[in-house]
Amino acid sequence: MFDTFLSLLQPTTLLIILAATALGIILGAIPGLSGGLGVALLLPITFGMDPHIGLAMLVSIWIGGVSGGMIGSILLGIPGSPSSIATTFDGYPMTRNGEAVKALGAAIVASFIGTALSILIAMFLSPFMARMALKLGPWEYFSLGFCAIALVAALARGSIFHGMAAAALGLLLSTVGFAPIDGYARFTFGSIYLSGGIDLIALMLGLFALKQIVQDHARGEQQIPEVDVSQIRGFGVTLREYIDNAWNICRSFMIGLWIGFLPGMGSALSNMVAYAQAKSASKHPEKFGKGCVDGVFASETSNNASVGGALIPMVALGIPGDGTTAILLGGLMIHGIQAGPLLFANNPDIVYALFLTAILAAVITLVLQYFGMRLFPAILKIPYHYLYPAIVVLGFIGVFVGSSTAFNYVLLLGFAALGLLMDKVKLPVGPFILAFILGPMLELNLRRGITYTDEGVWPFFTRPISALLLAVAAFSIVWPYLSPWIKARRAAVPGKE
Repeated sequence: MFDTFLSLLQPTTLLIILAATALGIILGAIPGLSGGLGVALLLPITFGMDPHIGLAMLVSIWIGGVSGGMIGSILLGIPGSPSSIATTFDGYPMTRNGEAVKALGAAIVASFIGTALSILIAMFLSPFMARMALKLGPWEYFSLGFCAIALVAALARGSIFHGMAAAALGLLLSTVGFAPIDGYARFTFGSIYLSGGIDLIALMLGLFALKQIVQDHARGEQQIPEVDVSQIRGFGVTLREYIDNAWNICRSFMIGLWIGFLPGMGSALSNMVAYAQAKSASKHPEKFGKGCVDGVFASETSNNASVGGALIPMVALGIPGDGTTAILLGGLMIHGIQAGPLLFANNPDIVYALFLTAILAAVITLVLQYFGMRLFPAILKIPYHYLYPAIVVLGFIGVFVGSSTAFNYVLLLGFAALGLLMDKVKLPVGPFILAFILGPMLELNLRRGITYTDEGVWPFFTRPISALLLAVAAFSIVWPYLSPWIKARRAAVPGKE
């Protein structure tokens, strides 16, 4: 392992890692693009490279991209990628309150903690944790997804009814396209452009970027408070705030690591679940959504912890944990390297290079973002009659790059209108996005679970882990109605006496 580490410190390799990490941060910050896109674009280039260098370049772009997504979320209220959606909930309000640097500092520290610790755990516990994941069947995966949606819906702003209604709308839209098992076309209305489903990038940019621009312009809220960076020390977060968020960070880290190493899940889910848990456990949940640093810590710790989690099944089982690790798996195959249980025995140097590069890229990301965090708020000084058109243009480019079809422009405009309507009727965006992302996975595992046995739906309730997750989901839905009743009963006891 030491020899592998020294090879990564060679000037050429180190320069490639530095450049790739910086590129990943930039791609992550631009709405509609991501580190995963960078990995896909540069994958063919690695064919002629040494496997260690090629893999180091791809991993570095990925690490930088996951962390870079928080820049747009915090400064513009537009998530650079699905992994940073929850960061917008408190990061952007902090920017509007003049605390942009503090939000960036918290996100940078949380990103480093999540990435570095998850990679270290992945290095030593990959085989053990992967064996645990193999014991989970479609019943547990369905229950986990349903539990995540229920938790987020129950803790969304407004009533539980609004949260569940938004989740139901998200699930409905996720069914557009071909059914996962029998391939039956649903809600396509004869259009070939809808046969593959609704594009997530178009949905995300419409709901966040375009809707936010139209809303701000209509309300006349184009002015952001001046951000004074001269008085900022360190990362702009006090020691007391770190101490107060210690358990929040630990809990969010474990959520991100666990969800990350479950195949098909990833940081798009973990950041939402961790945010919901942070709000649920907080002593001041009413501050969430108004500029609470706790929400930034939760979201950024969990989505970066999913990086190490996603590497575990890829390395130990040859099963990609998310879309980006699927591309990395292809990178290994290009060089004739087969991921799976034998990878540790046949190519231990590749395994160590993978993990050590990720840690090195996390350190480089921390350094680059630390020195850049005082420069990032300069984006807010750009006149809005220049900034808004630039964001719109980037949004239209982003939806086209992902699919190479102009039909996504229609979807972009449509979801911007839907976002405005949802705000009007007070439907929260969080449960809607999460349900849309998890919808295909929920349906696939529901249908698999029903067909794998002759017992129908009963295994969902009789298998211990599945039953426990469904019980948590049911409790989270019922609790908002029970809690006021219990409080009223307790308050009435002294009066009765």
